[in-house]
Amino acid sequence: MAHHLTTCTFCGVGCGLYLETADNRIVGVYPSPSHPSNSGRLCLRGWHVHEIANSPDRLKRPLIKKNGSFQETSWEEAFSLIAARLSEIRDQHGPDSLAFLNSPRCSNEEAYLLQKFARSIVGTNNVDHGTGVYSNNSVDTLLEMIGVPATTGSISELAHSDVILVDGVDLARRLPTLGGTVIRAKIKGARLIAIGTRRHRVAQSADIFLQIRPQTEQYLYGAMAKIIEDRGLMDLNFIKARCQNYEEFRSEVGYYDLLQAADICGVSPELIEAAALLYAQSKSSATLYSTGIEFRSPDHIRALVNLTLLTGNLGKPGAGIFALSEQNNLQGVCDVGMLPNRLPGYLPVTNGEARAALERQWGAELPSRPGASARSLLAGEVPIKALWLCRYDPVSTAAVADAAGAIRQCKFVVVQHLFMTETAKYADVILPTTAYGEEQVSFTSTDRRVQVAEKVVEPPLELTPAWWHIVQVARHMGARWDYPSAGEVMREIAEVIEFYSGVNYENLTTEYGRQWPCTKEKPLGTRHLFADRTGGRRFNFVAIPVPAELDGKPTRQFPFTLVFGHSLYYWNQNVLIRHSETLKREYQVLLLDYPEGFVEINTEDAKALGIRDGERVRICTARATASSTARVTPEVRSGTLYVPYFVREVEEQFLGAADEGNVQVRVEKEAVA
Repeated sequence: MAHHLTTCTFCGVGCGLYLETADNRIVGVYPSPSHPSNSGRLCLRGWHVHEIANSPDRLKRPLIKKNGSFQETSWEEAFSLIAARLSEIRDQHGPDSLAFLNSPRCSNEEAYLLQKFARSIVGTNNVDHGTGVYSNNSVDTLLEMIGVPATTGSISELAHSDVILVDGVDLARRLPTLGGTVIRAKIKGARLIAIGTRRHRVAQSADIFLQIRPQTEQYLYGAMAKIIEDRGLMDLNFIKARCQNYEEFRSEVGYYDLLQAADICGVSPELIEAAALLYAQSKSSATLYSTGIEFRSPDHIRALVNLTLLTGNLGKPGAGIFALSEQNNLQGVCDVGMLPNRLPGYLPVTNGEARAALERQWGAELPSRPGASARSLLAGEVPIKALWLCRYDPVSTAAVADAAGAIRQCKFVVVQHLFMTETAKYADVILPTTAYGEEQVSFTSTDRRVQVAEKVVEPPLELTPAWWHIVQVARHMGARWDYPSAGEVMREIAEVIEFYSGVNYENLTTEYGRQWPCTKEKPLGTRHLFADRTGGRRFNFVAIPVPAELDGKPTRQFPFTLVFGHSLYYWNQNVLIRHSETLKREYQVLLLDYPEGFVEINTEDAKALGIRDGERVRICTARATASSTARVTPEVRSGTLYVPYFVREVEEQFLGAADEGNVQVRVEKEAVA
């Protein structure tokens, strides 16, 4: 039996683990005791990540749809057909009639080549990752304010934090090993502030828990900044040395009112004041929020960053902004250019100088107009004729869009995946891919740690990596691409993206990878960008006016606020978990009690309405009605109904309105026929 050090590819933490192999099969897993991201711990997903590769449901050969049904074909026929149809549609309808979407689970190499294919061969910027359908992933906001589109510290630094503020993310369900890091920091003396609408496990352990009304974070953080200003607790030395636009920010903060914010947020003013003082008076405060699947406005993120700048919590051990990625490579796919408005390295597609540099590197003219987002494409707002989907199943997961309807309108659809997903059923060509442990590729975690997932077994039959499929189609369309290995793709990434320039497969396989920015001169990670607190790059405050009015106020007729939880129960429906017997059993326990999904209601609210757990209920607005099953729980804030994204009937009736603000509803027991 052999043992191989590699990285887990389930969530964004990027835990280190060892795979045990025997007879060309992965037969077991155990954690790396010294890896800086998980320190010898693994969550349930990590312990069973290897089961996916052994699933009997895996696709083994390319499939082409003929006369409405799939037939096995050769790789050569599949690649030739894809190249011919994409060329035909591009020539007939123009480059922007094609789009390329991938999952944030894709490797850096797959994502880089897919966007390069779209831009340099097809001629479109219609590239995006799946998370872009239903969230603000904060890239533009962080670039605008601190110049770095990611976390500013390392997970291991949380052990040195005096205060940790957790904003709206249920770490125990989404990023369990990171949740454990936070709890251990608290046990060692860190103070914990939790903010959000749910009483999750980390919130229960918090010193201060602000269980606010949905979408009131901007009022809360504005009031906290006002308290810090009024008490003179801002770090003026840091602000003068490193920040700009402070006076504009300060002018707007002066209009925030603590009592008004407390009333709007639904928490006591004393609690808001205590949180502000605790955050500002600590030696080092860290702020954790999810870039993932909940609705989150740019002003919400700006308010968080403003609070960090105001208190000088950048460039100190244990301080900083932790923009958490829930999918394992959301950071990486953005880094390498899977964004419709940014080239690799986050340079705007409208930047002529940046485009010219890439054109010289790639030997092709690149489009200058920003592409369409995944959300607009899958919502049908931007009609397309051909769609390429790499490891992405939007029909199952893109809750805010009728992905199936948009895909049905396409003349040609390519899907790369391990399994026959709901999306793959609509494909014209399906290219089966290699699985975890069957390919050597790299990923960039929420720790900004670039790591290699090692090849430890041979794939079944003739399966090849997804990045290799892209190379073959490119060659069939006339490109002279020569990438004998994923390592050669990474070599080009390092040439194209400055903050990857010190990365290669040789150093990624030592010392648990490299943290970016990793240049040849400074392979030190992000911290060196902030370490000089008296000089260097300037950070930007953003003035945020007090919102005119909170959308969707509760009324006597419609007293509940409807909240869609696009990420909280993500793992229940994840296609990979469905193909691991252990994980399917563990994560779908809720669905045994609520097989058609559920709507969560606070225990006291349910008692007042005479609603019992498991009963059918109706959710009503003035214009729409939907039915579901009640799940009674104290986790949900009183006055709030929480709906997991996969409860399709409720989603279809109300989700469009939720995009514009809070939806106020009435809930009642459904009459028994």
